[in-house]
Amino acid sequence: MDRRVAFVLSGCGVKDGTEIHEAVSALIALDAAGYRVLFTAPDVPQAATVDHLTGKPEDTPRYVLKEAARIARGKIVPLSTLKADDFDALLFPGGFGAALTLCTFASDGIACKVNPDVERMISIAKNTGKPIAAMCIAPVILARTIPGARITIGNDPETAAALEQMGAVHVECSVDDAVTDTRNKLVTTPAYMLAQGPAQVYTGAVRMVEELGGLFR
Repeated sequence: MDRRVAFVLSGCGVKDGTEIHEAVSALIALDAAGYRVLFTAPDVPQAATVDHLTGKPEDTPRYVLKEAARIARGKIVPLSTLKADDFDALLFPGGFGAALTLCTFASDGIACKVNPDVERMISIAKNTGKPIAAMCIAPVILARTIPGARITIGNDPETAAALEQMGAVHVECSVDDAVTDTRNKLVTTPAYMLAQGPAQVYTGAVRMVEELGGLFR
């Protein structure tokens, strides 16, 4: 297999960036399945910065691309530089950065806006038939950008209702499974929206990657 997955990060750390367990679980699942991963992130300031030891907000600014480079081991490119020929699929791990910086769902709810580079990449994927995967809270990005998207965040009724108000179809899903929208070529899994630990996150990530493979057919 020589398929390339653009792995879209939102920083480093669950409270203001990418959830690290989810990112690593998805990376291992992709690597085991034979995909090549291209790390990418918007080159913008984080919408919020949180001290992960205390859980309190910090005044020190952090930048998404630089923080995401921690997970990528330094090999990462700005999302704005990617073109259609650079990738065969998109994947969004969760973490609050997905709902703070990649989109503004955490602050604006159903009126949220999506980062322009993220929106551009989703548009490219849709227009060229490339699959998109998302974990945890990241499916809210798909709800905002893809009318009628069939997605899951697990079973939280309030979040599910918000997704449906944005025009998505929410499907309840167990932590070890994934929901596939064959029409829109989407696959989503609940991850830490339901998971009690990294083993459950990994099981869901493996299932997501299995389903992703079917969307290339």
